[in-house]
Amino acid sequence: MRPLTDTTPKPLLEVRGKPLMQWPMEALAVGGFTELVINTDWLGTQISGRFGAEPLLQGPSALSISYSDEGRDFGGALETAGGIVRALPLLGDVFWVAAGDVFAPGFAFTQDSVDRFIASGKLAHLWLVPNPAHNLKGDFGLSAEGLALNTADRKFTFSTIGLYRAELFAPPYCDIPSGNPAGRKAPLAPILRAAMDNELVSAELYTGPWTDVGTPERLAQLNTPSR
Repeated sequence: MRPLTDTTPKPLLEVRGKPLMQWPMEALAVGGFTELVINTDWLGTQISGRFGAEPLLQGPSALSISYSDEGRDFGGALETAGGIVRALPLLGDVFWVAAGDVFAPGFAFTQDSVDRFIASGKLAHLWLVPNPAHNLKGDFGLSAEGLALNTADRKFTFSTIGLYRAELFAPPYCDIPSGNPAGRKAPLAPILRAAMDNELVSAELYTGPWTDVGTPERLAQLNTPSR
């Protein structure tokens, strides 16, 4: 995303008049989820400076925000799993995770989804999307029974949106101590794939608008008025 991100963290780049990360923040608030933990790295103080601890965004509810500043504490991002484990002391037993650089304006974070996930006994539930041009091979398969699959004839792209139980980030799937005091970097995919092998990850397909805002061109396209 350079040069745009030379002076601005990617989640603060504007899409249709507001920071990219504000879209899922507002959607979470609409769904009744008002306690947020934000992992920050590059220019992270701009994010905490923009939103503070209790911002009032679109809607009636203020958000209560805690920050896990990986850049300040460890000099760089800990990757997805490393960042989640770092934030575990701030999270509940079940929690949402969504990337701050993905645009999915139609996605609804609902309590019904949480309730179904809790009742399922699974360790994670993922939302998959049809493969974009930059990821035609996809990431995970989806069984007729709603299980996420390591191997499948047809794979979909992981949207980055998911529900998780804290126990996924403990042995046997993750050996990093809660809070990640040493600042270990760790990707999420290997942890998910190990749990998939035990049929402990469910998934569903989301077909609404979705963009991984990974290039200036994709950002510009989102901000181009449709005719």
